[in-house]
Amino acid sequence: MSASPSGRLDAGARRRVLLAAAACVLPLLLQLPGTSAIAIAGIGAIVAWLASRGEVAGWLRGPLAIALLGLVLVQSGFSLGRDTGSALLAAMLAIKPSELRTVRDARSLLGFALFAPFATFLLDQGPVSLALGLVATTLVLMALLRLSEQESGLAATPGSDAQRLRIVLRLAATGLPLVLAAFWLFPRLATPLWGVPELSVARPGLSDEMSPGQWLDLIVDDTPALRATFRGAEPDTRDMYWRGPTLTDYDGRTWTASPWLRHLPPAEVEHGAVVWDYEITVEPTERNLLVALEMPLALPDGMDASHTWTLTSPRRLDRVSRWQLQSSPPVRFEADLPDTLRAQALRLPEGFNPRTRELARQWRSETPDDGALVDRGLAWIRSEFGYTLDTPLPGRNAVDEFLFEYKAGFCEHFSSAFAVLMREAGIPARVVTGYVGGYRNAYGGYWIVRRMDAHAWVEVWLGDRGWVRVDPTAAVAPERIYDTIEDRLGAGGAAGGALAPLLDIGDWARRGWNDLVLGFDAGSQQLMLQRIGFDPGDTATLALLFALVATLALGWMLWRIARSERERDPLLRAWHALGRRYARHGLERDAHEAPLAWAARVAAARGGAPALVAITRRFVHARYARGAADPRLLRDLRAHRPDAETSDR
Repeated sequence: MSASPSGRLDAGARRRVLLAAAACVLPLLLQLPGTSAIAIAGIGAIVAWLASRGEVAGWLRGPLAIALLGLVLVQSGFSLGRDTGSALLAAMLAIKPSELRTVRDARSLLGFALFAPFATFLLDQGPVSLALGLVATTLVLMALLRLSEQESGLAATPGSDAQRLRIVLRLAATGLPLVLAAFWLFPRLATPLWGVPELSVARPGLSDEMSPGQWLDLIVDDTPALRATFRGAEPDTRDMYWRGPTLTDYDGRTWTASPWLRHLPPAEVEHGAVVWDYEITVEPTERNLLVALEMPLALPDGMDASHTWTLTSPRRLDRVSRWQLQSSPPVRFEADLPDTLRAQALRLPEGFNPRTRELARQWRSETPDDGALVDRGLAWIRSEFGYTLDTPLPGRNAVDEFLFEYKAGFCEHFSSAFAVLMREAGIPARVVTGYVGGYRNAYGGYWIVRRMDAHAWVEVWLGDRGWVRVDPTAAVAPERIYDTIEDRLGAGGAAGGALAPLLDIGDWARRGWNDLVLGFDAGSQQLMLQRIGFDPGDTATLALLFALVATLALGWMLWRIARSERERDPLLRAWHALGRRYARHGLERDAHEAPLAWAARVAAARGGAPALVAITRRFVHARYARGAADPRLLRDLRAHRPDAETSDR
């Protein structure tokens, strides 16, 4: 029984369409905030269940759409961005099955569902998202084949799903060589022609300001921020201070980077004898801030530095980026501090933290030496303070509350309070943010720095050395600053230690994906061409190479297409070839014409064709009658020619 495009879906086709649509939405849901993802998945499951049982009431669609729309907008803070748009797409796809009645509805649902895997790549380009997207696309193509079978009136048979899967995989294999040729060899631009829209909700990461409570989401996020590979000597974990934004302005609550210092040339640095040569691969942050080990010897192309050595990129980091760097610990850092910069590094708002001001003045009267006063502050913190993430939000006098009441906090509190204390005592001070430490992947031989390794420390200016790093948090909790993921897993017992190799292998695979796929830019393409002996600057050679490989890929596609159209049964293929030989004499067999009837017509037209009639009878007997096989039939069909009418008996 045939079905028109408007015909109602049968139960089997409906199930396959709903499964394919759910598979398309799944990778997108994994990238959305938990509340939105759970709500969309729950409503989508209910709608799909109702759709599988019949038509969904029209009055229900409106309230569901409004509820999901409101949830997504509230979750995004009523801000528009690519994450908000992706969440709205997932919400609409969750309701779309409510209209699933006919074959046309099914094709519409599958067409819209294919947008979901592509929207996923706007939020994440990892291998898991790609794998889920490929599975979803495969299921969509299989469902479309099932819809075509229903329209043709073909009933589903056992093993038909496996047959559809083979068809889809053959189609993918046909186009894969051309896709790979375009990816690896098509000339790439150094910068993209367009940017990716921003997220409405920023990812946790470093910023050019630090406020109370702002870092809590960051220091509990164990996702990688960067990966570093060293060539030669590697620094000790305690020397891995990955310098980020330097914050100099303080308003009593928030530290911010000075806007006008961004436009001054980097301060002079006298480096030590130790040099670290390394490459960092930075995960997308949606910002333009970068980090490097203290202190870079030179800046690679595309990286800028402010006067305080805050590193930035001219463009927003919305994809994986790779940077080649050399660093060496500083011996002297801006040993000559201009009066304007000194005044800025001492400036504090009026009317805040009177107890801290009084203590600083007392210490200054008792300890005139700047270095000794810094040591006194560290000794006080070391003896009386503790480390904790469970801290209340401060009031107006945040530093007073921390130093004299709570005496416990994390790096955000320690660095801010210590810098204020030093400024009150007349010592120039500022807060530096970044990352500290890292974990060495045993399989890949590289270091992973995670977002939870985010840290804030202090720089004080001492006359004989310039800016000197002081880490008050390390004075009270060095194990929190310098421990590694391996240590943390080990502390969790045997189960945690057993997971470490799996985590290493998983991150090693992700790093390889970043290098081979996400980080494959114009520079990587040039390096690849150099390794295979081509001049990367010769665009004509590159175009010729791409044309050659693309031509071979197109030839492969044509061969696959021609092969797929061949009849698999060699006996039937030989029979069709015989028919084509007679067609060249004007005696083509009609599609509806039985073999023996056609042979009789040819014999009448040619005044007798006993050989054709005889071989046709043998073919009909072999195809439709039961009996012993004719081992010579295939050879005789291939050898028969219209101009050689001899008996084949």
